[in-house]
Amino acid sequence: MEFSLSAEQQALVDTAAKFAKNRLAPSYRAREKAECIERELIAEMGEMGFLGPEIPEEFGGMGVDCVTSGLLLEQIAYGDFNVSYVNLLTSLCGHILATYGRSTETRDWLTEVIAGRKAIAIALTEPSAGSDAANLKLKASKDGDDYILSGEKTSISMATQSDVAVVFARTGTTEQRAHGISAFLVPMDQPGITRTQFDDIGTRPVGRGSIFFDGVRVPKSMMLGEEGQGFVQVMHGFDYSRALIGLQCMGVARASLDEAWRYVQEREAFGKPLSDFQGVTFPLAEAETFYEGCRALCLRTLWLKDQGLPHTAEAAMCKWWGPKLACDIIHQCLLTHGHGGYGADYDFGQRYRDVMGLQIGDGTANIMKMIIGRQRVKDFKI
Repeated sequence: MEFSLSAEQQALVDTAAKFAKNRLAPSYRAREKAECIERELIAEMGEMGFLGPEIPEEFGGMGVDCVTSGLLLEQIAYGDFNVSYVNLLTSLCGHILATYGRSTETRDWLTEVIAGRKAIAIALTEPSAGSDAANLKLKASKDGDDYILSGEKTSISMATQSDVAVVFARTGTTEQRAHGISAFLVPMDQPGITRTQFDDIGTRPVGRGSIFFDGVRVPKSMMLGEEGQGFVQVMHGFDYSRALIGLQCMGVARASLDEAWRYVQEREAFGKPLSDFQGVTFPLAEAETFYEGCRALCLRTLWLKDQGLPHTAEAAMCKWWGPKLACDIIHQCLLTHGHGGYGADYDFGQRYRDVMGLQIGDGTANIMKMIIGRQRVKDFKI
């Protein structure tokens, strides 16, 4: 297992790190107040090759490996966790479109998304289908060469800001569960679509909300893959995005640790810098150890994907551990800063609120542990 990068790959990651520090980090709190991600910023990231870099060049990507894409995402999250959602969604949806998009129109949309000219969302969750993701009610009824979509999607990231969405709808019966679900690429300006944004305590620039479909007509050409195979598609995609989420969270943890180590050398107590006190540095040393372990797990999972090897259990490990560990590390770094860390002059409070949402969204910790358990039972079946 080798994580060394070529000169070209290292240059991409270094460029992302500079962009995150100079362009993203200074406006992290301002974006929360504005409750949106600037479209010109998304376009800028597209121009620099930061969106969907692992997507093949024929679709506008760079064709890099998934490890490199994860490292780039990690750098963006270091500067602004919320902006990194654009990278995450582009990679997740980009893989679905590149693999299963059959029409010229779906491929044109993918090119626009990777270029940063359009923003994409993935619409799976429903009011009755969170952890039980196969329990979808949104109906796609066939009408000639079209499908008519009716129902609601909820808890959708970029719900109010996306131009297009990968939408999962039931084309079969509810008894078919996962085998009756199909995927469609749906422009969000279609007649019959309305959207609302939630009043969340974190990730406000991401614009989580609901999307309502009232008799929305979608051409059959916008179906992704075969009818009834949509759920299988997204489950495979989540194995990739869960590892990316782990690195996304590690980017925020790294930013917090860097600030804490600088602070303990600058701040003095009892005539000494705080770094001279083991009671101060030991908790940070423990955080560094856990950070390195989780980050290595995420990189190994992406490496397994690059090699075409199974990585479902490892991806689930990244997803439950990454957000929890990041919250624990941010909490410790806040405490290290004392009463000052509790104030809005530092980013710890916003980071904690932002990252905490991923302990719920995209699969809760307990669901991830169920996946790990199932995989290990298969491995040791007697």
